[in-house]
Amino acid sequence: MLDLPRLKRIRLMKRPIGQVFFGHTVLSPNYNFLPGIDIQVEGIDKIPNEPVIYAMNHTDRFNYFPFMYKMWKLEQRYITVWVKGKYYESPIVGAFMELTSNLPTVSRGYIITKDFTLLMGRRPKQVEYDALRALVNEEAAPDGDPSTVDVSAIPTKIFDTKRNILGVDVDPIECSYAVGINRVFTAMMAEFVRLNERSFELGLDLLVFPQGTRSIRLPRGRTGMMEVALRYKKTIVPIGCNGCDLVYTGSLPIGKSGKIVYRIGDPIPYDELSEFHIPEDYAPFSAEAEHKHRDQFQGAVDLVMDRINDLVDPEYQFSDDLLSTGVRGTSRFM
Repeated sequence: MLDLPRLKRIRLMKRPIGQVFFGHTVLSPNYNFLPGIDIQVEGIDKIPNEPVIYAMNHTDRFNYFPFMYKMWKLEQRYITVWVKGKYYESPIVGAFMELTSNLPTVSRGYIITKDFTLLMGRRPKQVEYDALRALVNEEAAPDGDPSTVDVSAIPTKIFDTKRNILGVDVDPIECSYAVGINRVFTAMMAEFVRLNERSFELGLDLLVFPQGTRSIRLPRGRTGMMEVALRYKKTIVPIGCNGCDLVYTGSLPIGKSGKIVYRIGDPIPYDELSEFHIPEDYAPFSAEAEHKHRDQFQGAVDLVMDRINDLVDPEYQFSDDLLSTGVRGTSRFM
């Protein structure tokens, strides 16, 4: 599983050996011979000669594989990807993610769901999760009031048990449940930010799915990518992925015959986002930054999502309600 000690163990490489091995042994035969897949990258010449953040729509489990493969083969550029913490539930998949230099994202939802499951022996029901998430959100907000949240549906064991939550000791005598969860989130996100900084130091590109979860149609973007991009003044390159969901239709990383088209949009340098600049240092993913600068983060990611929308075919463009058409509920986290 993903916890604080595991985040601290992750080591990135300038030339990720796992990516190269996987590219030679699995992707090259799959894409070129068995059964053969037509991968087109339009506008590759637009990518600046500096580490960038690629912002791509997320249609299926593996739609970053063909793009990473092409960037490796054509440009000798290596990419690290934000992936969900739930993929570290499997020892085999988790080991693969580490060896291929991916960065596991952390969310309060993952921490809440994983802690509940470990303690109670089952996943939280939706009503339980909603109440716990509201409680944690109220505690994190500067003007929040956790006492307004109805927690009558929550087992008292959640609030009364001293335990280690994903590498952080939490004692209910010393702090509330919501404070404890937010402490775990803060500690894990500090390591996640460190890994992003290390990625930039090594000259790796970063690939982020700003919509947050898989969805054929684009939903509204989430702010996480912009918390990093604005803090470290990185250039963002929007990419529209088309057709990958018809090639990768299952849960195995082996694609069927088909055509995938990546359209690369004009880069968005930091200076172009001047209306969203934050003239002070801040800690990405901190409650203070997310509350104080939410409008800048959301405005910037909305701009990026509009650019992605222009690069995808109609069937992948914004959903009518701007909501995800993919995975929902606590299955997003585990």
